[in-house]
Amino acid sequence: MASGDRAGEAVPIARFSRKNFGGEEVARRPTKETVKRATITDMKKLGTYKPEYNRLISIYAELVEQYGILTEKFVAGDYKVEVVTMQGGAKKAPIVATLEALRKDILAYSDRLCLNPKSLETVTAEVNHKSKLAEALSSLEKET
Repeated sequence: MASGDRAGEAVPIARFSRKNFGGEEVARRPTKETVKRATITDMKKLGTYKPEYNRLISIYAELVEQYGILTEKFVAGDYKVEVVTMQGGAKKAPIVATLEALRKDILAYSDRLCLNPKSLETVTAEVNHKSKLAEALSSLEKET
């Protein structure tokens, strides 16, 4: 997953440690727990986090982890997009279909969790800022 592809993933690749892979330094694949922590952090920054969302966040994190594992397998298989059928024809490789389905699922969950710009536009984040008038009134109430 590229760090610029934020539509399906809220976790920038740059957050994770790096390792040497084939003479080139690449980011390590994030684990489910790492994705979950990063997602909660991102949601808190956006003002959209509630503890009630933890189950959805766990499912989202698991999907992102599965996507990372399958992407590594796809790359290791030299990006094999088609497989030969018993009749001698070609069809889409099962790993490609699975990756496509995971992308759609990740996007759906990221929408529900308000982790991408499009979904964030439709939500009003909860902010705990009081207006100057509210602060003045509450300070008057405390004095009496």
